[in-house]
Amino acid sequence: MYLAKNIRFLRKRKRLSQTELAEIMNTNRSVINNYEREESHPPLETVLQLSDFFHISTDTFLRVDLSDLRESQLYLIENGSDIFVKGSGIRVLATTVDSQNNDNIELVPIKAKAGYTTGFFDPEFITSLPSFKLPFLDKEKKYRTFQISGESMLPIPDKSWVTGEFIQDFSTIKNDGLYIILTMNEGIVFKKVKNEIPEKGSLRLISLNTNYKQYDMPLIEIREVWKFVHYISSEIPENNTPEKLSSQIEWIKDKLERIEKKIETPKIKNL
Repeated sequence: MYLAKNIRFLRKRKRLSQTELAEIMNTNRSVINNYEREESHPPLETVLQLSDFFHISTDTFLRVDLSDLRESQLYLIENGSDIFVKGSGIRVLATTVDSQNNDNIELVPIKAKAGYTTGFFDPEFITSLPSFKLPFLDKEKKYRTFQISGESMLPIPDKSWVTGEFIQDFSTIKNDGLYIILTMNEGIVFKKVKNEIPEKGSLRLISLNTNYKQYDMPLIEIREVWKFVHYISSEIPENNTPEKLSSQIEWIKDKLERIEKKIETPKIKNL
């Protein structure tokens, strides 16, 4: 049983002193010290209280040495996914449904992005968002649409509406895929991703616009990930206007004609 070791590990992980944790648990420092030194064992009520405070299931608290886990594993466990203990990977997602109990696609406009950062798990907040349907999407999957801002993902224009499919298992995130990511400190970001979870416990975030630098996002700061499905915009991407496409086609045709003129039909010699 790893209870004593895990209390000490999680307390330090939250940067709490024994006195501070004791105040949260409505006890005194010597009691916490005795728990961590295994000089006494907490009653069931206290174990449940610790479990709730640290967001760790009691089963994990007792049976798993948390100090041996990677940061990515700890993040999943702390957020309700005891996949390393029970083989499950469930992430609780607040969502809305229609009259037939089918999932809606909620819209998160720019003006609601700040609220979404703190209210993404709140059913009341999610219910307040506008929603719509896209009949060509898989009814078995969950989708949400976010309005992006800025030029970091050009040629996808500023203020486009980007729809993503909810990702429950972060290990399925593919290199060079496009993802909408809800982060703890930066809010909602839309980036190309390199999955570095096994090696570094983080995602490498890359902008399509090369003027923006790549950077790492630790898994502990990530709250949600949505895989890019499509986007809607009232603007035509700058690099692909009809005039430019027509000009490029004409240029290619001209090049091909010149190449054809230079190529001589091979002569067949009689042996």
